Amino acid sequence: MATSMSSNDELKNRTKKFALRVIKLVESLPNKPTARVIGNQLLRCGTSVAANYRAACRARSKADFISKMGIVEEETDESKFWIEMLIETNLVKEVLVADLLDEANQLTKIFVSSINTARGGKR
Repeated sequence: MATSMSSNDELKNRTKKFALRVIKLVESLPNKPTARVIGNQLLRCGTSVAANYRAACRARSKADFISKMGIVEEETDESKFWIEMLIETNLVKEVLVADLLDEANQLTKIFVSSINTARGGKR
């Protein structure tokens, strides 16, 4: 039976892997103005997911946790947006980032569920 501690550790690891994959993607982008702008935006939010999740795990109260997790949710959803922009501007082929996009979707759902649970089911 998994404890909440291992669940937190699993998500810390998963969000860090997400950040590392975002870094690799951004590093692989062409040296074009559009790619640099979108890449920088994705780099900021994609790496902040892991950092902010770690901060949420150290929250001092339920309200602090909910607030910090709200930031994590926003950053994860924003990462998804910038990955979609890379696809729609033809800077990357969708097939190459489909797994990363799916991970962003899964993480967003996990964070929304966690926030709802912490709020007692209210959104």
